Amino acid sequence: MEAIFVTERLKALLPAIKSFVEVELIPLEKDHTLRPFKETEKLLNEIRKRVKEKGWWNIHLPVSEGGIGLTLCEFGQVSEILSLSPYYGQYVFNAQPPDIGNTELIARFASEAIKEKYLAPLLEGKIRSCFSMTEPEFAGSNPTRLGTTAVRDGDEYIINGHKWFTSSADGASFAVVMAVTNPEASPHERASMFIVPTDNPGFEFVRNIPVFGEAGEGWASHAEIRYNNCRIPAGNRIGAEGSGFKLAQERLGPGRIHHCMRWVGIAEKAFDLMCKRAASREIKEGEMLGHQQFIQGFIAESRVEIDAARLLVLRTAHNIDLFGAASTRDQIAGIKFYVANMVVKVLDRAIQVHGAMGISDETLLANLYQHERGARIWDGADEVHKQSLALHILKQYGMNRKK
Repeated sequence: MEAIFVTERLKALLPAIKSFVEVELIPLEKDHTLRPFKETEKLLNEIRKRVKEKGWWNIHLPVSEGGIGLTLCEFGQVSEILSLSPYYGQYVFNAQPPDIGNTELIARFASEAIKEKYLAPLLEGKIRSCFSMTEPEFAGSNPTRLGTTAVRDGDEYIINGHKWFTSSADGASFAVVMAVTNPEASPHERASMFIVPTDNPGFEFVRNIPVFGEAGEGWASHAEIRYNNCRIPAGNRIGAEGSGFKLAQERLGPGRIHHCMRWVGIAEKAFDLMCKRAASREIKEGEMLGHQQFIQGFIAESRVEIDAARLLVLRTAHNIDLFGAASTRDQIAGIKFYVANMVVKVLDRAIQVHGAMGISDETLLANLYQHERGARIWDGADEVHKQSLALHILKQYGMNRKK
């Protein structure tokens, strides 16, 4: 970790959390693909109790919400360590997506009644939530185009629509849903956001969508959902009517940097596995895999790319702490596609170094690659972020957007 970013309180905190992850979580990984999800969840819920005892629960939150007041830059370094156990670390600290983003959204913009009913149990870890924005009929990179509607009917809204890749819906207690309320308004003022309990009669859980042939469970799932005349109280709206696009940007901006923090940690894990394999695998007497220049190139390039990604992420987090997410949007766009590409490349190299074992379940690499290939798509495809960044740069040179 770069000393320029390690604050006084992190000097003791980071080694303590790393030791906890190494002792409590990483040993569980050897049976990850064999153990039923419910059994894993039970094990992790016991470990969550120990996290609470140590005062690390909701570590990402301000003191007023039960956290310890870490800055985003400080939490970025904690998040990287949690991701050394990619499947477990964020969950046992109650900092897993999409709950971490939903928590921030509800805390900042929802009514006190919503906070009491939905945010409080979410912060206690008693329930989970999901995020329901993307639709199969429209490009997910353009949240101004949605088919799901929410029509006001007295003191209620009636929601109808079709969503998919609703993150972590399997087992969630409520969804944060984006739906069109003002179809005649300008594109950025048409939609609103709502809390929809998943036990609502109009909430139809269709299926967990398989990703690379595997349908995840629990917080690792991506569900298809239908909203069928789903009636909710008008008080379940988050923020003002028509503010859905603005709220989506407020939520997805910090969400993107949370992703990047995790990807740096996952890349470090893959790098460690790659180096151990290269240093220990004998290809002929007295010659290790790591003696090959191709492998040395993989290792050298990966080391520099991970370090560069970390510095970019922490610089962006530091600037968000100082100036806010809106003022740092170009840096957020930049790290989103840079770090997403970096983690996929490092995982691919680590798999290659392991040979056939790398694409099996003998290590976590195949499973990680299966999940993290989506990094270049989730929360906006690479190409969208590159275009956004380039257009914003060119605007400073006097070029207008094309008509």
